[in-house]
Amino acid sequence: MARRLTEAGVGLTVLPATELYLMGRTHTHDHNQTRGVVPVHKLLRHGVTCSLSSNNVLNPFTPFGDCSLVRMANLYANVCQAGSTADLRDCFAMITGRPAQLMRLRDYGVAVGKCADLVVLDAVSPEMAVAEVAPVLYAFKNGRMTVSREPPRLHGAT
Repeated sequence: MARRLTEAGVGLTVLPATELYLMGRTHTHDHNQTRGVVPVHKLLRHGVTCSLSSNNVLNPFTPFGDCSLVRMANLYANVCQAGSTADLRDCFAMITGRPAQLMRLRDYGVAVGKCADLVVLDAVSPEMAVAEVAPVLYAFKNGRMTVSREPPRLHGAT
């Protein structure tokens, strides 16, 4: 199936929070509830373009959330048990470069002459950004800062 999806140019986007909330709601099981999140990271190895996202939050289908795509990547990694370094790197790519690929954004990426839309996370690597649910420090749209946040500081006990 993965090969056929790749050949057809079909891309998949998973909405982990929505799928977890909605799937299995009508079942009367008191145990072994369906998780409902497709493990799309396994399809990546077959060339399928996949992404992770969230639709609207605080609505009847996704009643919780804060619009954090890093949080969605972390949630997906937990639910789908995608815990290796490569899997976490793929989870990060599924909230950054892979959605840009799905949307056919030609101006995506950090390079001279690009539109300078970017987010700076408080993390040492893409894998750790997902593992730690790294907070946003800065966000830029068309080169203009739109969000800034001070990193947390540890204060000694008095």
